[in-house]
Amino acid sequence: SLSSSFEPFSVLRAFQTMSSVVQPVCAFQRSYRVSAALQSFGRLHRWVATSSPSSKLAFSRGSLSRGVLVQSRRAFRATKPATMPATTALFGGIRKALGGSASGGTTIAASTATFSDNAPSWEMLAEMVAAQRLELGAPEPDHVDGPTNAFSLRRTFGQPGEPLVKFYRDHASWCPYCEKIWLQLEEKKIPYIVEKINMSCYGEKPRSFLAIAPGGSLPVMELDGRVLTESAVIASELERKFPSNNPLMPPKGTDLHQAAEGLMRLERTLFSRWMGWLTSGRSDKENQQMFEEALDVVDEELARRKGPYFLGKELSLVDITFTPFLERMVASMAYYKGMRMLGTGRWPHLEKWFAAMDSRPTYRGMKSDFYSHCHDLPPQLGGCASNKDGPKLAASIDGTDDASWHLPLPPLTATSLEPIYYKETPALDRLEAAAKLVTNHAKAARFAARGCGQKGSPPVRAPLADPNAKPGDQFVPAVDAALRHVAHAMLAGVDTVQTSAKFQLQVNGEGGGGPPVAPVTPSVEYLRDRVGVPRDMGYPAARQFRAHLNWFIDQTN
Repeated sequence: SLSSSFEPFSVLRAFQTMSSVVQPVCAFQRSYRVSAALQSFGRLHRWVATSSPSSKLAFSRGSLSRGVLVQSRRAFRATKPATMPATTALFGGIRKALGGSASGGTTIAASTATFSDNAPSWEMLAEMVAAQRLELGAPEPDHVDGPTNAFSLRRTFGQPGEPLVKFYRDHASWCPYCEKIWLQLEEKKIPYIVEKINMSCYGEKPRSFLAIAPGGSLPVMELDGRVLTESAVIASELERKFPSNNPLMPPKGTDLHQAAEGLMRLERTLFSRWMGWLTSGRSDKENQQMFEEALDVVDEELARRKGPYFLGKELSLVDITFTPFLERMVASMAYYKGMRMLGTGRWPHLEKWFAAMDSRPTYRGMKSDFYSHCHDLPPQLGGCASNKDGPKLAASIDGTDDASWHLPLPPLTATSLEPIYYKETPALDRLEAAAKLVTNHAKAARFAARGCGQKGSPPVRAPLADPNAKPGDQFVPAVDAALRHVAHAMLAGVDTVQTSAKFQLQVNGEGGGGPPVAPVTPSVEYLRDRVGVPRDMGYPAARQFRAHLNWFIDQTN
């Protein structure tokens, strides 16, 4: 019913610019299905087309913000028409968009509203970061010799000389086969240098890389003048070449080595069962049963040698082989199938294994989060299939349930939907996120301004990736002002900010002065939905960053 010039959900942004017009016309009930909601959008569009000139202006293409209700688009991409969830899942927060402001004050039309440009300068914020590092005992991270991290291009572990290994891995740290080799290098402390290459679903690979690896697959390793491909080949060669660096495989000819080989085959069986269910919308019960039976065997094997690892008390290459895919299974099964692998008690030894892995700084430094995986997997696999139970947990993972990505954040524990098995430190997490933003503020503002800019061409397979997009350059200063408020809130606390006579974030009506809200909101949303773990920061820090970006949106809309 909508004009073909509109993106399907950009109408929702119009609600913010004409809420006083919309409210008496169309009220959405939680019992509506998606089709009914779309029909209502169509009726609203036709009503506006025949309404007063001022209404037409408010609904015109020129005044519509380019922002899109991202959670709705995600839900549509992830669900088939026959199994569309109720609009409660898709349009969480629609009453906020249609009704009053989040703070309960007077609604100000987004097309005329402005906000105060009174947050501290980036120089002042950098000083606050430095002060908090001293106060919390959190010095600048050492990316070369310090804990495992996604940002280093050179790792020496304090060893002299030039590294013998050159490791080609993906930019975002989302390739499971790269993660396997990365974890092995870190556990063995083999010095290496990194060259980051994008995966095919995020754009074309550079010619220089294709010249040495014509197949284009990752990971790739250069060692002793040779180019190695395939993660299993690379892993085996690292064990052969560096036997004294924390050997991760039992000696050949031993019972334990034979057990390790059997467990490697089990990993491939589990992988196959996972793929069979994740990527198929058919035979749901049968596929679930086969996957759960494979998990039962995995749990039994972990119990056999009294763990917490597959071969007993010490980490081995078997654990490293299982790690990337178990990590992705836990995330994707919750998001697409509504199935919790952890926290139910069915696979207790698997939970102990995850707790043991979480205790290792090597793994924590490269571990991703549920949100990143649930959106990086479909472009890699060609799609994932959601069943009727998927939306139950997907809204929480996507942050569209009006709780998971909003302040105050509930604590993270071993029983959370996305569990952590170490002590959460919110102050350090906020500092990590704020420091990252302060250090990269110029790039972050321009990146976020893509939300009010132009989509790139040609598109890539990953919906949330748009390397060719153009930012709305004229609004970059306004986005910059918003991000200074967000950084200040993470460093000082939202309560302190909002009770400050000098730095309080305020919203003004037309003529009130300050940056405009309308182009900034979709820009902040754009950034929020593209915070990647571990590419940008760790999961607890990303959680704080997303919630504080939502705080700005809630305060200004």
